[in-house]
Amino acid sequence: MADWPTVKYKEEGMREGMQIEDANISVADKVKLLDALSETGLNQIVVGSFVSPKWTPQMERIDEIVTQFTPKPGVTYTALALNSRGVERARAYSPPLTIERDGYPRLTCHMCDVFVRRNTNRSQMAEMERWPQIVAQAQELNIKEAGIGTNASWGSNFMGEFPVDALMTMLEKQHSMWDEVGIDVRSVSMGDPMSHCTPAKVEESVYRVKEKWPEVNHIRLHLHNGRNMAIASAYAAMRTLGPDDTLELDGTIGGFGGCPYCGNGRATGMAPTEDLLHMMEDMGIPTGVDIDKLIDCVWMAEDIMGRELYGHVSKAGPRPKTVDKLYDMNAPFVETMEQAKHFKKGPEVYEGGIYPYNEPITSPYRDRVEEGTPAYDGPSGDFPWKQDWFPAKD
Repeated sequence: MADWPTVKYKEEGMREGMQIEDANISVADKVKLLDALSETGLNQIVVGSFVSPKWTPQMERIDEIVTQFTPKPGVTYTALALNSRGVERARAYSPPLTIERDGYPRLTCHMCDVFVRRNTNRSQMAEMERWPQIVAQAQELNIKEAGIGTNASWGSNFMGEFPVDALMTMLEKQHSMWDEVGIDVRSVSMGDPMSHCTPAKVEESVYRVKEKWPEVNHIRLHLHNGRNMAIASAYAAMRTLGPDDTLELDGTIGGFGGCPYCGNGRATGMAPTEDLLHMMEDMGIPTGVDIDKLIDCVWMAEDIMGRELYGHVSKAGPRPKTVDKLYDMNAPFVETMEQAKHFKKGPEVYEGGIYPYNEPITSPYRDRVEEGTPAYDGPSGDFPWKQDWFPAKD
């Protein structure tokens, strides 16, 4: 088994998801969903954004949501604030909100000058002009460790692909500014708002960061999923990092979400939380999250939105690994999405389906499993390798 990094996961559905949905979704529905998410075992949840309702009307009633939801002890609730005014609005609700701090003073900028102009009404150059001020403030506060980072790290819908060499050069420029004042860089952040991540690019980027700066032990990835690469890219990062590293990841239940500035709208999406955490659990990375409760949240969100979302585990169910979760051998055909929900809703959803079998299905393998024995013995065992009916015996 691989020695995985520590993975910290943040649920972004109430922000990334809701910011591209109908602005008329009720506060009551949002509070209901937020409270349900709080009961899943997630320990970091973003509740929304303190931003201008002129441009993001979906967040106009964020104050009501924050005052009406039920905080759960042990869960950290944060909200996005893009400027000092937003931060001050958020401070009025702390607690229950935690006023998010990166943990490191960070030099960062967008690789795509067009996107940052569309998204924040300022240029890449304007972002970089702030770097000396950030460094000076860190010196004044006697900060010892810092971070660097990029957004639109691997490409842009408006400027095309960016080679990893360009990403590394940008990070090196930032790193050198911290080097000049004797502040160590421990964290690297890479964002991908326009879904240009691929497993190969993420793996190469993380590998080269670690190769060049072995002391960096904290990687943040914000991966969008418009081209269905986010989970594979997150996996590539996990494979590249080691047990002394920490990897921060974001996603949304059902994979919903989007950005009105990137040109893909709701198609932008994010990694579906239930799919990503289901994979991590299978890899032996504990999440502390109840996948069954997450699926309930996805179904609740689908009811609120009035459409299916984009995840898979919420439709097909987690892989059945225990006897009580195995499917009925003699179930009829399961054809529709609603019938597929029998993994939670029970056999009632497929009653009356086509049943083509003349006799009930039986299997010696299934018998073993139901008795608590593995379906297959190891290579030196008896079943099925040494059974009379097995065609190739020793």
